Amino acid sequence: MDTSDGRHIPDVTALLLTTQSLEGFLTALAETAVGLAPESDGCGITLERQRRPMTVTSVGDTAPRLDERQYALDDGPCLQALRTGEEVAVADMLAERRWGAYPAYAAALGTHSSQSLPIAPHTHTAGALNLYAPRPHAFAGTDMTALRSLASQATGAIALAQRTADAQELVADLQAALQSRTVIDQAIGVLMAQQRCGPGGAFELLRAASQHRNVKLRDVCAELVARYGDPGHDQALRPRV
Repeated sequence: MDTSDGRHIPDVTALLLTTQSLEGFLTALAETAVGLAPESDGCGITLERQRRPMTVTSVGDTAPRLDERQYALDDGPCLQALRTGEEVAVADMLAERRWGAYPAYAAALGTHSSQSLPIAPHTHTAGALNLYAPRPHAFAGTDMTALRSLASQATGAIALAQRTADAQELVADLQAALQSRTVIDQAIGVLMAQQRCGPGGAFELLRAASQHRNVKLRDVCAELVARYGDPGHDQALRPRV
């Protein structure tokens, strides 16, 4: 898709597929937004997880400080766009009467206008794309159609990326659980052979050692297997307490 002045909006899904991580994708997204709004000098992307907003990536020096100030105040154009799912424009920070002390803070940092567009509104990963500029009315000549298209595409891409990240986290958790289960089973086998007890008795010995030493059960088992896992080891064995 091309903008009205000939600039090309990249396919955001293709951008997602060509970056190596969710963070890399979001950074590329912020850089693309700044390219579509040449008067801007920074962009921050805010996502909300478990009711807590955070700047997941930014371009430019002022965006992180401006975003964090809004989080501290629990108010501002970024959070308004995120919570309402509507665009929020600030033409002149010095003339702005919304959001308490925030506009004066932004102006003191050298930011005099901003544009916030919602991303994935009314979802568990709601967010906002926040552009900042050093002069008033900086976005008057910006092709908002292009930015809206970018934010709209980003909604689906971020949802896809989040599902992918959640799936990868789940796989990692499952792998960790399987590894823990394996080493516990190995330790039970060692104790059964050495103590001539059943699996229940071996597990109780391990659990008691874990509680007495205030060490995770998996770590007790790993230590045991490492020290006494050799089938030829003839030393009578009890978990060290």
